Amino acid sequence: MADFDDVRRIALSLPETGERPQWGNMSWRVRNKPFVWERPLRAGDLRALGDAAPEGPILGVRVEHVGAKEALIADDPSIYFTTPHFDGYPAVLVRLDRIGLDELEELIALAWLCQAPKRLAADYMATRRAT
Repeated sequence: MADFDDVRRIALSLPETGERPQWGNMSWRVRNKPFVWERPLRAGDLRALGDAAPEGPILGVRVEHVGAKEALIADDPSIYFTTPHFDGYPAVLVRLDRIGLDELEELIALAWLCQAPKRLAADYMATRRAT
């Protein structure tokens, strides 16, 4: 299963991506827009989740829209979840110790595409199609 070294490797392999701390945790950004970030559960999250609160490393991931977030959670709630803090926001939380590397790579690439400028995203997709 995945860890933050995998997140770092995958995220930094994407064009114009950088890493920097955000609120004391690591985040990965494309042209200063965060697309994945370390997101430990906070006290309010723990209260809201109660006994369902997961342990282990948690990754926040930007998604295209709230519908995509809801689809991920419905598809595999053992990996994907949310908290009230993210209600109405297009981001999902991921249990890193439960997601496979192939799925993580796809998820991070899609998150990057959500935040990358259109021309950069189009160039990236053209390069992927060419290989």
